Amino acid sequence: MHSPRTATTAAVAVAVLALALGGCSSSGGKSSEDKGSGSPGGGKGVNTPRLKIAMVTHSGQGDTFWDIVQSGAKQAAAKDNVDFLYSADKEGQQQAQLVQAAIDQKVDGLIVTLAKPEAVKDVVKKAVAAGIPVVTINSGADFSKEVGALGHIGQDEGVAGEAVGDELNKRGRKKALCVIHEQGNVSLEQRCAGVKKTFRGSVENLDVDGTNTPASTSSIEAKLQSAKDIDSVVTLGAPMAAAAVKAKGDANSSAEIDTFDLNAAVIKQFKAKEIGFAVDQQPYLQGYLAVDELWLNKTNGDVIGGGRPVLTGPAIVTEKDVPTLEKYTARGTR
Repeated sequence: MHSPRTATTAAVAVAVLALALGGCSSSGGKSSEDKGSGSPGGGKGVNTPRLKIAMVTHSGQGDTFWDIVQSGAKQAAAKDNVDFLYSADKEGQQQAQLVQAAIDQKVDGLIVTLAKPEAVKDVVKKAVAAGIPVVTINSGADFSKEVGALGHIGQDEGVAGEAVGDELNKRGRKKALCVIHEQGNVSLEQRCAGVKKTFRGSVENLDVDGTNTPASTSSIEAKLQSAKDIDSVVTLGAPMAAAAVKAKGDANSSAEIDTFDLNAAVIKQFKAKEIGFAVDQQPYLQGYLAVDELWLNKTNGDVIGGGRPVLTGPAIVTEKDVPTLEKYTARGTR
């Protein structure tokens, strides 16, 4: 837990964060669209009034998943004549301050993750009360309606975990290690719980610090050395898969490495036969649809899915899907 700050310190912090939020701007509109990016969703930009939309996530430093989410959001922003602002902090209290900074900037819409809902839900409710439409993405679907969001875009984390458990059963696995790279993240905990629900073998959770790759690698290696019967390591994010692959080699383990999420590195790991399967939740789509929903709501009163969660996954992908996915991961859209 973080110790309480004085009102003066908090005010200064919010002011600094507001400047940071403004500095992380990605301009959209016709000029950006005309440049072209090779990404899907191209075409002429709209002529609706310029909007400012902020996205605040729980991303830790170096998490490539959120680069893909931003890629989708920026493409939609270019199409929709939107000034897109992005900021993130893995700590719940700091994420809440970033949301407050967006409110202070009087943004036209807000996209937020609820990985640590207790820390951020009150300030998100404050945004809604201020007349700022909110869409939640990726994490905390169960809390989306409570905070007053238009809806949630992402995968059902429990269902995704269950799909992993089923796949492990098909592969004849008996003992799995589920690596949680961010303690307190409700979505990651739901994934491991889902694996346990359907997997006929045993599952042990391992907490690591996803922002410290060497330490995470050492923790996974130590577990594989001490428990030789682990035959599957399930990582909950693509960057952590690389750590698990290295840990497996250092531990001289025969465990299969499986992961949630895709990126270009995972595709290479498929080709090298270092990973068995991955769970794709289409992060590009999460960013793209969230910006699009806020634009549609502001300009046409639309609510995608009628307020119900809009699912972008899960889908199990394997080495056989590499030819289809490789060009998309190379450009950062899958």
